[in-house]
Amino acid sequence: MSLYEILGTLETGFIFGLVALGAYLTFRILDFPDLTVEGSFPLGAAVAAALIVSGGWNAWPATAAAGVIGFVAGFMTAFLNVRFNILHILAGILMAISLYSINLRIMSGPNEPLLGVDTVFTDLEVFGYPSYIVNPIFLGIAVVIFKLLLDAFLTTGWGISMRAAGSNPAMAQANSVNVGNMKLFGVGLANALTAVAGALFAQSFGAADVYMGIGVIIVGLASVIVGMSILPSGTIFLATLACLFGAILYRLAVALALNADFLGLQASDVQLVTAVLVAIALVAQQSGSSFMQVLKRRLGK
Repeated sequence: MSLYEILGTLETGFIFGLVALGAYLTFRILDFPDLTVEGSFPLGAAVAAALIVSGGWNAWPATAAAGVIGFVAGFMTAFLNVRFNILHILAGILMAISLYSINLRIMSGPNEPLLGVDTVFTDLEVFGYPSYIVNPIFLGIAVVIFKLLLDAFLTTGWGISMRAAGSNPAMAQANSVNVGNMKLFGVGLANALTAVAGALFAQSFGAADVYMGIGVIIVGLASVIVGMSILPSGTIFLATLACLFGAILYRLAVALALNADFLGLQASDVQLVTAVLVAIALVAQQSGSSFMQVLKRRLGK
């Protein structure tokens, strides 16, 4: 791989780091399998693109607006689960299907080009360096800021209540924690992060597309699983760091697999590569757990 390809992979990896943080929040903290991200990722892209192109908005508030709309989408998924007792997976599927039509409406079609308009990356041209160098640095800094903010939130009283609601809902409820409200806010926050990632992805690659959310949930899960299989995750700080590391490692692994001539893979095989990587990570994680259990029994003797 060339330096240009490596930096491009890092750029994508940092963007999907936000998706990984959202997946960590729903799957690990809240124990809420959320499939809304398949729709909220292109939703963020669609909202930002429509506001920039048709609305004449500056790219920064347009990206922020995408995060707000993403929060609403996640909130509605949790609302279906909390208020109407619809299974969380089904609620996410229903919302993702609804967002497909909503995204078509927002963009007045299946896609919205972002060519010839100012984006958040346009402002970085003032530094005078090539975009393939500046963009990954900017995204890396932005993702680290989001990570630290999430870390800080999860150590507050509200964040600890959310962690308790996901870990043991009955006990949390007995200690006056409103589990429903924790789900509403947590799932909304996770989809806000995903929508911001979608907005940045569209601005980075020059277009928003209604189909760009396909497989995003697998990317998020792969990042969390791979990262936590390799790095220790005993604290919130280390866990979110592992998620970001997993997102970057996942993108690098996919890029290396697709660039390996002896494998004969094509760009269309990216979902197959993702599935194989997740399967390998899961097997490795289970094998590692079994090994540690055997080692502890041996040491105990």
